[in-house]
Amino acid sequence: MKQLKKHIPSVVVLLITILVFAGVDAATLPGLDKSPADISAYPAKGQDKIVKVIYSRPQAKGRSVFGKLVAYDKVWRTGANEATEVTFFTDVTIGGQKIAKGTYSLFTIPTEKSWTVILNKELNQWGAFDYKKESDVIRTIVQTTKVNDTVDAFTITFDDKGKNQVEMILAWENTSINIPIQY
Repeated sequence: MKQLKKHIPSVVVLLITILVFAGVDAATLPGLDKSPADISAYPAKGQDKIVKVIYSRPQAKGRSVFGKLVAYDKVWRTGANEATEVTFFTDVTIGGQKIAKGTYSLFTIPTEKSWTVILNKELNQWGAFDYKKESDVIRTIVQTTKVNDTVDAFTITFDDKGKNQVEMILAWENTSINIPIQY
């Protein structure tokens, strides 16, 4: 019984903390990132990784994204905050172009019907402010697809296509693109 009484004050403090912060989000807590970082990898568990993406997830929050918040025909960091970075753990082929294993910044140039996908050798860039075309490793064009359900938070995921092929899917608002990767 003495042990239980000894822990009651700690439990009470924990419960009060949970209740106080239950309604807090990025809009009300200064310094909390409004576009949190995320990691997506393929394969996700138990096997040797082929690709890993580190990116930030901006939220649409009812805003029009493509053509408004993200301008058409301009280089986009493909997320928020720092430029998205893609690490390939093996040599891959994208759009018929061979890519050596390593880490690259991912940029895109969205248009309404297609996006130019860019892998760039300059790392640790904030946004696309210092983007240099001469540092591009590849550029390839993929078609956009309209999605039925709105994707509020920018998302990158993978779809296994079998036979050493995977698609990296980028989706936000009502638009997605699929980037085919062979490994």
